[in-house]
Amino acid sequence: MFEYELIKTCAQTGARLGRLATPHGYIDTPCFMPVGTQATVKAMAPRDLIDVGANIILSNTYHLHVRPGHELVREAGGLHSFMNWNRPILTDSGGFQVFSLKGINKIREDGVIFNSHVDGRKLFFTPESVMDIEEALGADIIMAFDECAPYPSDYKYTRDAMERTHRWARRCMTAHKRSDQALFGIIQGGMYKDLRIESTKTLMDMDFPGYGIGGLSVGEPKEIMYDMLEAINPHMAVNKPHYLMGVGSPDCLLEGILRGVDMFDCVLQTRTARNGLAYTRHGRITIKNARYERDFTPLDDTCDCYCCKNFTRAYLRHLFKAEEILASQLLSIHNLRFTLKLMEDVREAILNDRLLDLYNEVKNMGCFERYEV
Repeated sequence: MFEYELIKTCAQTGARLGRLATPHGYIDTPCFMPVGTQATVKAMAPRDLIDVGANIILSNTYHLHVRPGHELVREAGGLHSFMNWNRPILTDSGGFQVFSLKGINKIREDGVIFNSHVDGRKLFFTPESVMDIEEALGADIIMAFDECAPYPSDYKYTRDAMERTHRWARRCMTAHKRSDQALFGIIQGGMYKDLRIESTKTLMDMDFPGYGIGGLSVGEPKEIMYDMLEAINPHMAVNKPHYLMGVGSPDCLLEGILRGVDMFDCVLQTRTARNGLAYTRHGRITIKNARYERDFTPLDDTCDCYCCKNFTRAYLRHLFKAEEILASQLLSIHNLRFTLKLMEDVREAILNDRLLDLYNEVKNMGCFERYEV
């Protein structure tokens, strides 16, 4: 039920054009996955996601286990039915929460004890329980439970976390039973090239149907992330999808694709939208700034999204100043469409062996500016 086809490798760069088959449809790669942590992409209805071109979204195992509970989602017929989304879904495993909620968890060899961030109750996540939760959620692609080492971490801690991730990956493979789900392993190893390469080779030997690259974009300089991707790329399986987890700024998307990445996800697009920041082909726009008070032009005159085709910068600024919910909705639509259109352009550029040309065009348009919340 799950198959990856490598369609073309860009002659300019080696970037990959591919297609994933899943029970809920095809995913053209390179692709970007909007994040729907709690079975919803913030400020976006499913029909909005379809309109902006999303073919797959991501949801979060830890948060959905906390509420409403995976058994309730199972009873509803799985995530697709529960949230009325009939296209592919990927669920992460809770491994990122081992990193992001480190103040309220305790890592053991058998699993991780969390104190719920909602009500403080104890939650015990093991590779086996995570597989049960993800099977109940019913996503097309699920992730193995892993330990994401923070940045910076010393060599011994990073190796211990990596080796534990490998042991947990084997336990996940043993526990996973649903044949209509693809279980991806996750490469760890922190910011140490030898550990990254070792983790890659170990995971490749396990022969997962796809691979996540975890533990990057956790506070390290981008140049280090790019070095890690370059180190592991020659060791990655050519006939399997490569998924860089938690990365979504325009520069990182393109730099990742140049280094063999096929799939990305990030909350940045909707989070920046809720704070009044927009990606455009002309660089960063902070729509709340006074300079846009009487600007009756579209947010981005190159964009085909609902926001840009129907509303002006002046109106969007008014909505934000008035604290209207529609402001977040419209900018979320735009930021996601901007990113998904960039992926469409990337796929076309790989097909036509002109990805470096597109890279330079986007960079010269100011799209590599930093986007801070």
